[in-house]
Amino acid sequence: MSSSDVELKKVREHILAMDPHGREFAVVLRNTIDQLLDGENTGRYDWRQLHKTEKTHAGTLVEINLQRRFEFDEGRDMDYEIAGIDVDCKFSQDLGGWMIPPEAMGEICLVVWADDRASKWSAGLIRADEDKLTRNGLVTRKGNRDHKYRLNRSNLHLVNWLWHLQPLKENLLLHLDDETREALYAPKSGQKRVNELFRRVQQRRIDRNVVRTLAQQHDYMARVRDDKNRIRARPALREEGYVIPGDSRNHQAVAEALGGPVPEKGEFVSFRVAVAQPHHGDRPSVELDGRRWVAVGPGEEADRPAPMLPSR
Repeated sequence: MSSSDVELKKVREHILAMDPHGREFAVVLRNTIDQLLDGENTGRYDWRQLHKTEKTHAGTLVEINLQRRFEFDEGRDMDYEIAGIDVDCKFSQDLGGWMIPPEAMGEICLVVWADDRASKWSAGLIRADEDKLTRNGLVTRKGNRDHKYRLNRSNLHLVNWLWHLQPLKENLLLHLDDETREALYAPKSGQKRVNELFRRVQQRRIDRNVVRTLAQQHDYMARVRDDKNRIRARPALREEGYVIPGDSRNHQAVAEALGGPVPEKGEFVSFRVAVAQPHHGDRPSVELDGRRWVAVGPGEEADRPAPMLPSR
């Protein structure tokens, strides 16, 4: 950042004051990708499953969702007004691949990148100076009637990063092995798909959006809760030796006592458990239903039924 670019410095300070560690920014990007995938209605989990028009719309959704979360004012000529300064918002799935229209030349751009496969994201500020960018490898997109400029990786050193190569919350379905994912999608019933999820994916944090995508039902959280008929995930898998803690404090305490991972807000973790025995050694354990239980892994026997989790 040039020491003389007072406006860019003001914009930077304003954004960082609202979100010092980028946590809110990361949530917006995760939610926007999930919004585009629309798993509840489509069952999709991969950016490559989107239609071309949906991918084109991603930049608009990022712009809108950031404005909603941070309450940026409408810009006079650009997308936002931040700290009294016009700022244009640009999103790309290619790091450095932002499209800059002629009307944004000379303006400050908030450039945003997220890659679901890499589970990484970045955001920074750049002054769209045509001469400077051209000297550093800016290229014009062929056949673009709007004469937009497409940046490339040789421009990255010109970006004043707010956050660079930060972790994006994992898209679990995208990162499962093909065999496991195919098994999850095999049942026609949303309930059976959700049950298979907690049966096959153990000791990993499972976001509720994964449940929504597999259930493909409006009341998708009901696919996890207890029921009298024992067909939902918790009661059905309890008969097979599983406990499925959620994000309540009591459940988090159980997950932590079993050695984690601990579910965060909107998450679950599935554990196969057995009554603690001498051959389990000193592995972490939790007391439930008057006995001590440990988490067991592949090849180890679970005790059935598993204990009831403490109430919320």
